[in-house]
Amino acid sequence: MPRFADHDQRRAQIARAFQRLLATEGFATVSFSRVAAEAGVSVGLIQHYFAGKDALLRFAYEDAAHRMSERVWTRIRDGEAARLPIAEVLLDTLVELLPLDEERDVEYRVRQGLQTQALHHTDLADVARRAGGDLLGYVTSMVESGMERGEVEPGADAVLTARMVLATVQGLADQVVLSGADAFSARDVLRRAVATVFTGCRDSHDR
Repeated sequence: MPRFADHDQRRAQIARAFQRLLATEGFATVSFSRVAAEAGVSVGLIQHYFAGKDALLRFAYEDAAHRMSERVWTRIRDGEAARLPIAEVLLDTLVELLPLDEERDVEYRVRQGLQTQALHHTDLADVARRAGGDLLGYVTSMVESGMERGEVEPGADAVLTARMVLATVQGLADQVVLSGADAFSARDVLRRAVATVFTGCRDSHDR
């Protein structure tokens, strides 16, 4: 067990060094030697864990998507355990997708950078489809729960509604990074977007 744990930790250490470089310097400048220096390991060790740059790209993308997914599920579980209105749970969940702190900013930049590469890279495209599909599934299930609880008008198209909400989140994330939108205004826009779907939506307490 410890050997497997060490293996996973090393891979994560290397992948997150790559993510930091990608977030700050862009895809073109990242090399194994740069990643090795950032991670504090040798190039040989990186080559031991990753057969090539494509393998590192895929793992780094999967790691960023997994961490985002874990935060989303934590928000959903905590909200449901507290028996909060679905609209409030969804709002808190969607905020996790915005680059409002250092960790989420790095994840946003990694996802955006590797999604661009995915246009011409089959393995990365597969990761992007699965991550996007999972996220769509989360939001769709919450809209469906909202209908069951009477928070969403019956007969709403849950998938179409989820796509609309996620499109708003993506646009907001871009604005936070590129236009300097602050956390308060971003949450307010999200609250309004959720309110168009859920009746009686109100913003929850700040973290």
